[in-house]
Amino acid sequence: MRQQGSNLTKDDEANQAKWEATRGAVSGAAKYGAFAAVAGGLAYGFSPLYRGLTVQFKVYIQMSCMILGGMLEADRRTIAYQHRMRHQKRMARDMEVWRRFEEDFESKGTPGVGGEGNVKGNQSET
Repeated sequence: MRQQGSNLTKDDEANQAKWEATRGAVSGAAKYGAFAAVAGGLAYGFSPLYRGLTVQFKVYIQMSCMILGGMLEADRRTIAYQHRMRHQKRMARDMEVWRRFEEDFESKGTPGVGGEGNVKGNQSET
């Protein structure tokens, strides 16, 4: 759990999430911006209504598409990053529990754990 008042600039996980969201925002704005530019070009060629709009309104439409795309992609990437981090933490936690279980099992002198001990087939006949 994070402590209140902690310096978030030094929190590595928060910085990684921030950069992942930034990359998502830039790529989403580019994708939706390209789509809006193509749609605007088609609308300009086929629609007298679109041709009659002011340049400012056409720029507003373009910017709105880019902002929407940036927000959606940043959110999608942030959620994916959170899922990835949760999975990695869960795997690390499970590996630690398994390691402790193996150490406990080996400390009881149980043969056959880790390839050591008196296991059928590994016995040397003397």
